[in-house]
Amino acid sequence: MASARYKRVLIKLSGEVLAGSQGFGIDPGAINKIAGEIREIHNLGVEMALVIGGGNIFRGLPAATGGIDRASGDYMGMLATVINSLALQDALERKEIPTRVLTAIEMRQVAEPYIKRRAIRHLEKRRVVIFAAGTGNPFFSTDTAAALRAMEIGAEVILKATKVDGVCDSDPLRNPSARKFDRISYLDFLNNNYKVMDVTAISLCMDNQLPIIIFNLTVPDNIKRVIMGEKVGTLIEE
Repeated sequence: MASARYKRVLIKLSGEVLAGSQGFGIDPGAINKIAGEIREIHNLGVEMALVIGGGNIFRGLPAATGGIDRASGDYMGMLATVINSLALQDALERKEIPTRVLTAIEMRQVAEPYIKRRAIRHLEKRRVVIFAAGTGNPFFSTDTAAALRAMEIGAEVILKATKVDGVCDSDPLRNPSARKFDRISYLDFLNNNYKVMDVTAISLCMDNQLPIIIFNLTVPDNIKRVIMGEKVGTLIEE
């Protein structure tokens, strides 16, 4: 059997993928499918950390445009990521994958507080680690939290799992003839202001030379294909 290309990765999941076809909340079928794919990667010996968005439950920025204080809205969004993280932890542990949720906002009854050394130790013990509540600060996206945590734990790559095939020259959901890039530089991404990932996260990765692969999670086995080194999605690097 071929070996995995990466030893330690951080996977960024959008909250929307947990909603499945229902478009809101948590779809048990969707989350079980994701857990099954993560189990396959875990069985390859890959050390995995995950960051999950909260858009299937609540989004702080749109709420702010509706009159909610931006900081309050962002904190509400962080709590939504904790709900998603606990749901995925449950799905993984039902598949006998040891999992720990570490949250940037302390809530000891439901999750461990985020401590860098503890997170790395969990990874070394072959536990899947889920980072919840973003960075713990308003005005920062979960993309930025993923970039920060990936650098802290020494991940080799960020795998951003979305509903699109990668970075395209226009919105593929609106333009069926949009052209996907197999590879793009950090600067080209920033200069063209592509919307598929937060620019603060891209800048952090550029400053620290951390590659990003953006790919479509809804295609079966795509996570495993990326882990095995196949050319899937769009690679963002120098």
